[in-house]
Amino acid sequence: MPDAIDCRILDLLQEDALMSAAAVADKVGLSPTPCWRRIKKLEDDGIILKRVALLDRRKVNVPLTVFVAVKAPRHAMEWLEAFRRVITDIPEIVEAWRLTGETDYLLRLVVPDIETYDAVYQRLISRLEFSNLSSSLAMEEMKFTTAVPTSYMLK
Repeated sequence: MPDAIDCRILDLLQEDALMSAAAVADKVGLSPTPCWRRIKKLEDDGIILKRVALLDRRKVNVPLTVFVAVKAPRHAMEWLEAFRRVITDIPEIVEAWRLTGETDYLLRLVVPDIETYDAVYQRLISRLEFSNLSSSLAMEEMKFTTAVPTSYMLK
């Protein structure tokens, strides 16, 4: 069962996944080997899924974020599976969520410009039927983090 030290380790690694086990150990008050064992266990237990590099979207020329609300034409497994295949093949779609309420799915795309978004939109509608696609362009990124709160692990 994870403890407060594990939570602190996770918080640190969420800030900087490249931080060495020795540096993490120093910050949480452990020696490097026990700290490395804890990190390894967190990985083995599937709590740490992977370590990735976060890129500056502007520097890699995808500054525009578009949210697309999707309404499915029908609620059937074959449509859902086809939708999964379509969105998996489009790299500009960086997140996809199945929702409750009026909107069935919410997509987040990153693109260089509106023309590129239109090309992605055309790919979507050419490959699958939709009841409605409603797009919203992000004006300002007010908060973005990949870090999740770890305090709930202790409850």
